[in-house]
Amino acid sequence: MNYLSQSWLIDRRHALRALGSCISLPFLECMVPLRAAQQIQTPRRSAFVYLANGVHSLNYQITQPGKDYKFSRSLKPLEKHRDLITPISGLHHPGALGHHHNCISVWLTGGKLGPSDRNTISVDQKMAEVTAKYTRYPSMEIALTQDSLAWTADGVRLPAMRRCSEIFASLFEEPKGGTAAQRKALRRKGSVLDANLAEVRRLEEAMGAADKGRLDQYLTSVREAEIRTRRADAWLDTPLPTISDADRKRTNRDVAATMAGEYFRTVYDLIVLAFQTDLTRVATFSLGGEGDAFSIPEIGITESRHQLSHHGGDPGYMEKLTKYDTFAIEQFSYFLTRLSETKDLNGQPLLGTTMALFGSGMCYGHSHGNANLPLVLAGGSELGLKHGSHLDFNQGHFNGYQLDKPNEHYGLCSRPANGNAHMSNLLLLMAQRMGVETDQFADSNRAIEL
Repeated sequence: MNYLSQSWLIDRRHALRALGSCISLPFLECMVPLRAAQQIQTPRRSAFVYLANGVHSLNYQITQPGKDYKFSRSLKPLEKHRDLITPISGLHHPGALGHHHNCISVWLTGGKLGPSDRNTISVDQKMAEVTAKYTRYPSMEIALTQDSLAWTADGVRLPAMRRCSEIFASLFEEPKGGTAAQRKALRRKGSVLDANLAEVRRLEEAMGAADKGRLDQYLTSVREAEIRTRRADAWLDTPLPTISDADRKRTNRDVAATMAGEYFRTVYDLIVLAFQTDLTRVATFSLGGEGDAFSIPEIGITESRHQLSHHGGDPGYMEKLTKYDTFAIEQFSYFLTRLSETKDLNGQPLLGTTMALFGSGMCYGHSHGNANLPLVLAGGSELGLKHGSHLDFNQGHFNGYQLDKPNEHYGLCSRPANGNAHMSNLLLLMAQRMGVETDQFADSNRAIEL
C-alpha cells in the first residue's frame, strides 16, 4: 500500500477551519507504537552508501567469479564479512554513460539526464512509499555536501543533513518549546504553504507553457514540504524512543572534518540507531559529490578525492587513491559490524533484515568511465538474499580482467562488456525485497538473482 494514499494525508486544516475549532488527531495507523508496529510486520531496511569518482580499478577489481574469489587489495577490509556480502561487477546505468557529472544523480534512479531531462524517483524513495506508514520519518538523507542521493517522483532532490549533532537532534531530541509550540509552528508553516500554493496557482493561469514548465519543480517542492509537515504534525504525540547514555554520547556530537574516519563511523552509528529504534527504515549516505569529495589528512591524504581520481598516471596519486578506497571500505565494514552486533526490537541482528549497498556511479574517474560500476551488496539474509560469491556480469562478454595492461582494463570501465547488465536490475531486486510490488524499475530488464 502506498503511504501517500493514507487517510492522514487528507487536508486537516480545511476541516478544522470548517469546524471553527481546534481538535486533536485521532489515533492513526502511522502512530502505531514502535513495538506494536513490529508485531504487524517484521521490519525491512535498506541503506545506500555512495563513494564519488569511482575507484582505482586495478587495485579494486576482483577477477574470479563465484564462491572461490580472492579479495582485492581495496576490498580486503570486507573479507571478515565474506559470507554476508556479494561484490558485483559488470553493471552500468545506460543513461549515465558519457555524463560523468550525473553519476551521483542517477545512481539510485537509473534516470537519463540530458540537458532537458528531469530525474526520476530514486529507489530509496520507492521503498519509503512502502515503509513510511510504520515510521516517524519516511527516509534519512545524509551527505557531505548538499547533494543527497534521494529524488522524489517528480524529479526533485531531497535535502540532506551533514552535521552529526544536527542528525541526532532531528531523530532523538524533543522539539524546542515543547510539543504544543512545535505543533503551532508546523501548522503555521502549513498555512503559509497553502497560501503560497494558492497564489502560484492564480499566477499560473496567466502564464504561457514555458513558464508553467519552470514552475513544476517549485510546486513539487511545495507539495513535498506539505507532506513532510503533515507527517511531523501527526507524529508529535508519539513519544521519541529511549536510547542509552552510551549511544547518546557516541552519536550526539560534532566531529571535526579533519577526522574523516570518526565522522564516517559516527554517521554509521546514527543510521544503526535510527534503524534499531525504527525511526526510519531507509537511509542514504553520500561521501561527497564527483567534484567535491573531501581529503583525509589523518592517513596522509590532503588532496581531494576528485583530484586523486584524475591522477594522470602519477604513481603517488594512484597509491593515495587506493588508500582512500580502502579507507572508505574499512568504514563500510565498520557499519556492517555494527549492524551484525546490534539487535532490533525483535532481538534479531539488524544486518539480517537490512540490505546495505556500497558503491559508485563511476568506475574510473580519470577517464570518467561509468561502466563496470564498483558495487558491494551486504546483509538481508532474512529477506532471502544469499551471499558469499562474486557476482560477475562481465563473464563471457570480454577477454578477462587484464590488470597487467591498464589501458586494456580501463577500456572496460568506459564500455559495458554486457549491454543488458543494468544497475537498475539490482535496484529492482532490492525494491522487491523491501516489499515494493513492481516488475520494473527505471530501465531494468529483469531483477538479478541473488
